[in-house]
Parts: sequence; structure tokens; C-alpha cells
Amino acid sequence: MKRHFANLIAALLIFTSILAQPEKKDETITLSLDSFTTKIGRLPSPQIIDARSPEEFAYNHIIGALNFNLQTADYARFVQALDKTKPVFIYAINTGRSSALARELKHQGFSAVYDLAGGIANWIGSGQPYYTSTKKGLSLPEYKNIIAAHQTVLVDIGSRYCAACKKIKPVLDSLRKENGEAVKIVEIDLEESPSLIAALKTVNLFPYLILYNQGTIILKKAGADAVKSAIDAALAKQK
Repeated sequence: MKRHFANLIAALLIFTSILAQPEKKDETITLSLDSFTTKIGRLPSPQIIDARSPEEFAYNHIIGALNFNLQTADYARFVQALDKTKPVFIYAINTGRSSALARELKHQGFSAVYDLAGGIANWIGSGQPYYTSTKKGLSLPEYKNIIAAHQTVLVDIGSRYCAACKKIKPVLDSLRKENGEAVKIVEIDLEESPSLIAALKTVNLFPYLILYNQGTIILKKAGADAVKSAIDAALAKQK
């Protein structure tokens, strides 16, 4: 009898604990490009937010995206126009703006908020459809001609609005001084040559570096960490 009573008390405690827990909603999640595009593709009218500045948005963006972030003057008006019961898809350019907005929307009660890993670099860099106001830029044939015309070519791909990309500039200056004309350095930014970045279908994060030797890729490096050491090591193997 005592054992039965103890079991009953234990069951009641577990049941009470479950009821006391707050209802869990989908958490803010950073998604890979595949998951991000799959979820968007399932919805007839997905809520997509570009959390970059208006200047960046004017150059290029995901088709159908709204443009605002936490610093937008009429931020509240944009939020009120969204449906909290439907997923929200956010991206930026790896500067923290999309994740900050995602956390705030989740705090405001949105059921599902998704942040795109790699942001616009990942989207355009994989060849996904996008809007651009850029009419010219380095073409893929021109790019291939540059690679073919030089034995060693280092390509730096980024954006003028990318803080991490600016960290690469001193590294490039150092490489120019150390290698002279032996290494051709080509700088490509999203604002001038988005079609080339899309055509390469390899960029998933800014900055993104590609090192060629005799037309063959010998190094791909995403992000600004340990760039100099990685390039030096790759160049040393070719000597």
C-alpha cells in the first residue's frame, strides 16, 4: 500500500512539473543554405528580411525581401506588418545584424525565426536567384583570362560593407610586398561583380579567398582567421 502511494505521489510530481514548464516555441536557429532555401520553398509568400543597410540592399538582395534592422527609424512599423504565427527568414552579411534582429523578433513572440549562415554571401555565392542594380562588373570569361595569364593568382572576394573583409586588406598588402609580381592579387567585391560571384558557385562566407597555381585551385579559405599563415603554407608547397 505504501509503495503504491509513493508511486502515485511520484507520478503526480512529474505531471505537475510538466504542466509548470512554459510552452516551448521554435527557437531562433541559424540554418545552412540548403535548409534555408528548402523552408522558404515550402511557403507561398515567405517573410524574408534583409537586415543590412538600405545602401547594401539597393545593390543586391534576395527577391521579395523586406529591408530593415534594429537601427531602422520605423522599425516598429515593419515588425507590426509581419505575421508572428509564420516563420521569418533573416539574412545580412555576417556582421551580427541578422542574429540581433532574430533574437529580438523571437523575444517579441514570433513562432519561428531563421538566420541564414553566411548571409548574402552564401545566397549569391551559391548561385541562388537575386536582384541586383549592378549592370557591369568582372565577367566570368574575364576572370578566367586573368587566372590563365598568371602562374599564381590570389583572389579575394568580399564586400565593402563587410567588417571582416577589411581585416584582409593589410594581409594583401603584406603579400604584395613579400611576393611582388610573382603573385597576382585580384580583389572582387559583391557591389561591383555579383554575377561573377554567383557564377563561381563556391563562395559561402565573406571574405573568401581562392589561390590558384597554373590555373588549378590550391587553396580555398572562408573567413578572416589565420589567412596569412594558410596562404604562406600553400605558396611554400609550390616552391
